[in-house]
Amino acid sequence: MRLDALAMEMPTVDGHPNRLPFEGVLTLVDVASDKAPSGARGHRVLLTRAAAEAALASLMGMGIGCRTGWDGHDAQRKCGIITAAEMQGEKLLVQGHFYARDFPEMEREIRTSKPGSLGMSYELADVHVADMKAEVWKLTKATFTGAAVLLREKAAYRNTSFKLHGRTGSSGRRGSVAAAGISLARTKA
Repeated sequence: MRLDALAMEMPTVDGHPNRLPFEGVLTLVDVASDKAPSGARGHRVLLTRAAAEAALASLMGMGIGCRTGWDGHDAQRKCGIITAAEMQGEKLLVQGHFYARDFPEMEREIRTSKPGSLGMSYELADVHVADMKAEVWKLTKATFTGAAVLLREKAAYRNTSFKLHGRTGSSGRRGSVAAAGISLARTKA
């Protein structure tokens, strides 16, 4: 079976304060990483197209982690969710929602960061390496367990990217009951 694209159906909620659309290049397939990712014992890695295609469904609903300083992974601080993934050439593209209301300071940092400075990195489990002695580990099987937004210079693959879409400056907590997470809106009777 060959899958080139997958998406989760999310109900449309216009102006949802916590769903800010994002898109990114999560990784490259059949291309060796620029440097060794964490957990690879100093080895660069190459995720095969076959492994990426077989694992594509495991990306749906996985969280994206954000870490202050954008210098690595934080699997316990999920700031968004992946809702779509697609192979385009050697790129594995993802889309989803960033939790803008929950992480307003991170949204501000992303929006004020130098264009093109942020990238992405994947998190994997159940990985099969073709030859553990090889200089570049060829990953022939894996399950995606999440992703991270980080500085491109910190990512194992430098040709990744991350970009927010939509509103600007509207994710703050003004006009809300912050403790209860309830937005108050005035309507005319």
